[in-house]
Parts: sequence; C-alpha cells; structure tokens
Amino acid sequence: MNFILWIIFGALAGWIASIIMKKNAKMGALANIIVGIIGAFLGGYIVNFFGFPGVTGFNLPSLLVAILGAIVLLFIVGLFTRRK
Repeated sequence: MNFILWIIFGALAGWIASIIMKKNAKMGALANIIVGIIGAFLGGYIVNFFGFPGVTGFNLPSLLVAILGAIVLLFIVGLFTRRK
C-alpha cells in the first residue's frame, strides 16, 4: 500500500509543479509521477539543509516540500534542455 501512496503522492506533486512551471502540456502522467517522486527527495534535502523536516508522510506540508523539489527539478532540467 505504501508503494501506491508514493505513486499517487508523486503524481500529484509532479502535476502541480508542471502546472506552476507551465510544462503541463509537454508532460504525461508517467513524467509527472517521476518528477514528483524525485522532487520529494530533492525537496526533502533542500528543507533539511535549512533545518526543517522534509517529507514526513502523506500530509500537506510534505506535499508542499515535494512540489518545491519538483519545481527545482523542472527548473534545472529546463536549464539543460533549452534550445537556442
């Protein structure tokens, strides 16, 4: 059951981050899930660096941390994939 919750959590965080970064039309469901899960780990490292708890479960603060991490991830990927 934990695995399914991580997929749902990742999909939700990735989807919200892709809307914020205006990449929703370019990303599919699988990309949203991957970005959301990696974003949760990245966001956890970022907030832990500043002394706050990271992803602590399936709750709103953890979702916000995952969205933050997914936004950072999409921004970094966007830096490397821009075309001139």
